[in-house]
Amino acid sequence: MGKSLLLEIGTEELPSSYVDAALAALPNLARTKLEALRLAHGGVRALGTPRRLALLVEDVAEKQPDLDEEVVGPPETAAYKDGKPTKAAEAFATKLGVPLEQLSVVDRAASGKQKAGRYLVGRRQERGREARELLGKALAEICAEIPFRKSMRWGTGDATFGRPVQWLVALSGADTVDVSFAGVRSGRTTLGHRFLSPGKLDVSEASAYVDTMRGANVLVDREERANAMMDRVAAAAKEAGGVHDPDPYLVDENASLVEDPHVVTGSFEAEYLKLPPAVIRAVARGHQKYFCVAKANATDELLPHYLTVVNTALDPARIAKGNDRVMRARLADAKFFYEEDRRAKIDDRVAKLQGIVFHNRLGTVREKVTRMEALATKLAAAIGVPADRLELVRRAAHLCKFDLVSLMVGEFPELQGEMGRDYALYAKEPPEVANAVRDHYRPIGAEGPVAEDDVSACVALADRLDTLAGCFAVGLSPTGAADPFALRRACIATLRTLLDGTKRNPAYASLRLADLFGWAYDGLGEGKKLDLSRDETVKKLRDFTHERLRGVIAAQTSNAAADAACAGGDLDRPAHVLARAKALHRAVTEGRAWLEKARTVAKRLSGISKEAKPVLHGKDAFEKPDDHAIVDVIVKVDASTRTLETEEAVTAALAGAEDLAARLDDVFTRTLVNDPNDARTAKRLELLSHGAQCMLRIGDFSRLV
Repeated sequence: MGKSLLLEIGTEELPSSYVDAALAALPNLARTKLEALRLAHGGVRALGTPRRLALLVEDVAEKQPDLDEEVVGPPETAAYKDGKPTKAAEAFATKLGVPLEQLSVVDRAASGKQKAGRYLVGRRQERGREARELLGKALAEICAEIPFRKSMRWGTGDATFGRPVQWLVALSGADTVDVSFAGVRSGRTTLGHRFLSPGKLDVSEASAYVDTMRGANVLVDREERANAMMDRVAAAAKEAGGVHDPDPYLVDENASLVEDPHVVTGSFEAEYLKLPPAVIRAVARGHQKYFCVAKANATDELLPHYLTVVNTALDPARIAKGNDRVMRARLADAKFFYEEDRRAKIDDRVAKLQGIVFHNRLGTVREKVTRMEALATKLAAAIGVPADRLELVRRAAHLCKFDLVSLMVGEFPELQGEMGRDYALYAKEPPEVANAVRDHYRPIGAEGPVAEDDVSACVALADRLDTLAGCFAVGLSPTGAADPFALRRACIATLRTLLDGTKRNPAYASLRLADLFGWAYDGLGEGKKLDLSRDETVKKLRDFTHERLRGVIAAQTSNAAADAACAGGDLDRPAHVLARAKALHRAVTEGRAWLEKARTVAKRLSGISKEAKPVLHGKDAFEKPDDHAIVDVIVKVDASTRTLETEEAVTAALAGAEDLAARLDDVFTRTLVNDPNDARTAKRLELLSHGAQCMLRIGDFSRLV
């Protein structure tokens, strides 16, 4: 059994994002250091609050094991020249701490990145050292390597950290470990809660750290702290007559802002409940990090209360009084914005979009909206939206950005779309138009819902397609380090909207990516100075989208099915690719016997004819009955794989492979397919190559595991 190891770094208050990033990085930093020191250990825990970051490692070995290993050095050609050792050989000997005479040259087989050949080899032998001799330096290095978005220097030292370091605790069991970092030397003395347990206290041993700090009103385990906080939030909401909003952001943010969470209930005048719930939530969430309280049986109806998570409960009445004053002031501002926005005509707001530049080469947001109107209407016609509803699509595209110039969205940008819907309904716009103003921003995030009706979906697609085509055409395609216009997210949103739209309207499946990007490029107008031509833009966008399609489909099936489906067939119709992937995934997960037969057909056809070009020859190109049988098989393969637009069609094509495999076996047994003396062999191989291409329409079976 080893000893528990503790490192605590006491700091001035860290932002919550710094705490979360440090807690995520600390375990791997510790494992890497201890493994490099050859010190075995047990579980690793990262603990922390705004005022301290801590690392607790169980069962750390008290001594390194002795080392005796063979080490492979440079190749013989680099180690010796004219029979004399080179500097490479001398450096290798120095690294091992042995004289050159103890090195030897041996033959080595290929292994990993090392090629086969003759290499200089030696033995490295070290006696294991005591852990206490090694841990001080390792812990100091861990302190220095904790990542922060921004680090700072203070005083006259050179060390950097998220905030100035105030104290260090380092213990191995009950023994102190000598660590020096940022001008601070370690000991066993820490500090309790700033208000509830002020003053210094000693940690008796590493394993007692969590309990010791809990006794000093500091919950260093973040999960324990978050659970305690939410229990208290739920109890306070119940006491106020409702339930709290389940907002993951508020949970994460507040849990990393306190050491011992306490909840104070605040209130505001009921008249502010006339504001949309989204506005009240934005006010509470944005700067104050407050939880709203909703009615238990109607979570979108709020109560005039909110919940504050604080670090002390010494004077909750005073805390509530101060918070109420701030909350009411911000709600009063929101009420003013809301009333002023409702007085404005929404078409006047659309005109003001001329004052917002989308991009200096792509025009203003007003110009973008004009392009979206034309593109959304064209998309709607392509998916069969009735003529009497096309005006709804055009009107929705015309209004979709008008709330960007509203006072409310200017103060709370996260409410774009939400406020537009509210104001559109107030102005007596049709519900489909108002919903599209909100829903054309969907999906928000990787897992968010997409637009749920054709009017909203057409506007959402037009928005993303215009952005993608415009940005690619002027040379703004994403790089590995930068994607300022969120084009990857726009691409994924486009794919998800097309795929989900197919569930309610099969016409979405017929939309080709090349056509969509071409329509969007055409809408940019001849007056724009663009870097890429229409064909160049469409090609780059198709390649970019095909790369993202694999990930979108894998999320709905599996990696193997997505790889197989995307490696074959037409990728320009995403719904068809998804249908192939779903059929392949189901065949694998259900263990269908004919899947192996389909794999066999594809392998045989491609293996024997991989050098031939695919051509579907008829029976008149051959004389032998066996060749006629091969034609029958390939014609059947061609027919069954020509239209693979639904999961059912793909499944039927896969199921038919069992009969095809048996017929191919029979023909290949009797016939020398690649007969060099047969004048028709070339055409036979071209026929088989066509069959291989037909199977590839379903997918690349070699990628299925």
